[in-house]
Amino acid sequence: MTPDARARLEALGTVLRAHGLSAWFTPDGLHVENPDADGCCTVHPCLVMTVEPRAEDGERPWFWTGWRHPVAEADRVADAVLAIKGLLDGAPGAAP
Repeated sequence: MTPDARARLEALGTVLRAHGLSAWFTPDGLHVENPDADGCCTVHPCLVMTVEPRAEDGERPWFWTGWRHPVAEADRVADAVLAIKGLLDGAPGAAP
């Protein structure tokens, strides 16, 4: 993981924690969990976030889920937080 990617994920993690989600680093990226919602495969809904360039956006850095779903441009932390909260709300079929 590049220092820039780690810094962006750290900033995202700080904001996610302020919104009541749990967020911590793993070897794969930023692990995010919603402790207030029941999960399907774990106790709580969770995902791993990374920062990688997006070819369709001129190789600018984007936040991505572990299953390679683009969430938001890495400069748009507020948009990423809204999308992640939607993905982790515990509702079936919530993923876009």
